[in-house]
Amino acid sequence: METARPDEYTRNPVMFMALELSAKKWKVGTTVGIGQKLRKESVEAADLRGLLEEVEKAKARFGLPADARVVSCYEAGRDGFWLHRWLTKQGIENVVIDPASVHVDRRKKKAKTDRLDLGKLVRTLIRWSDGEPKVWSVVQVPSVKDEDDRQLHRELQSLKKEQTRHVNRIKGLLVSQGVKLAIRKNFVEMLKRCRLWDGSSLSEHPVGRLEREYQRLEMVRRQILQLEAKRREALKASTYKKVEKVRQMKRLRGIGIESSWLFVMEFFGWRAFENRRQVGSLAGLTPTPHESGAMSRELGIDKAGNPRVRAMAIEIAWSWLRFQPQSELSLWFEHRFGSGGKRARKIGIVALARRLLVALWRFVDQGVVPAGAVLSA
Repeated sequence: METARPDEYTRNPVMFMALELSAKKWKVGTTVGIGQKLRKESVEAADLRGLLEEVEKAKARFGLPADARVVSCYEAGRDGFWLHRWLTKQGIENVVIDPASVHVDRRKKKAKTDRLDLGKLVRTLIRWSDGEPKVWSVVQVPSVKDEDDRQLHRELQSLKKEQTRHVNRIKGLLVSQGVKLAIRKNFVEMLKRCRLWDGSSLSEHPVGRLEREYQRLEMVRRQILQLEAKRREALKASTYKKVEKVRQMKRLRGIGIESSWLFVMEFFGWRAFENRRQVGSLAGLTPTPHESGAMSRELGIDKAGNPRVRAMAIEIAWSWLRFQPQSELSLWFEHRFGSGGKRARKIGIVALARRLLVALWRFVDQGVVPAGAVLSA
């Protein structure tokens, strides 16, 4: 039975709105508080005028004034943050939430529809607005400039993965014909001179496919070189604050341009950390205890943070052991995990990655050199 509380939401006029986004339709759920029936409507995807009209209709339906406060939310995903910026410009208080942080029923089979998701989002939004910050995780929305700064290294990572796929595809096609051939600049000429086990040449279609695959590989390689040249030029001449932080981090032996650029543009350059726990948590390197009664065990790191930073931190931790062997972090690792086997060292490197990430944050933010670390000339 619907519980009406007109006096309460007339004195404090506020409407709660949740958006369920998709490629074709946007589901819009609105209400004025716990116990009030949820109003559910749909608008065409990216129909901003239609969304504003729906907001006005919902206010009229609930008897709210035209200037009533609106609090909205939607899950982070394919649509990015442009909608958040537009909603904020319209005077709507919006939050972008981490989809993985929304409570899910633990039953083996559970109903899943957009209608149910809207209801769950709106109810959680009301609880969050009433002062329960732990009901979900709110995503920190970057500025347009901060988001722009992340594109170069992300594109480079995508291109390098694509390069690997092309190389593996070429090698696979060659092996299927019983041929081993180095992928060099004269690959096409070598392909035409190549002979099979019986002395015959490769047939027309495999040769054509390999040539086209090699052309795609060359295009990807050219784009990688162009982006790397652009990054080197920025590192040389730019006075941008973030680039200066990249230069500062590169002074540490064992930290190169790939890792320093990613750490600054993706992590340290736009997030304001208050303590080491926030650094570890945002990278997804915090432990996950599992305790129940007398049972207590560790489930490993939670992996809830930035996957790019986490992967790079673990990679750089191995590099740190090689290039900074006399640093306090390396000596701690050798004392704690050096005598263990392969499994122990793999566990220890994750712990080292978290400590190293905190040390790098202090170095970039406060200028504190990691204990025992060597700086390049």
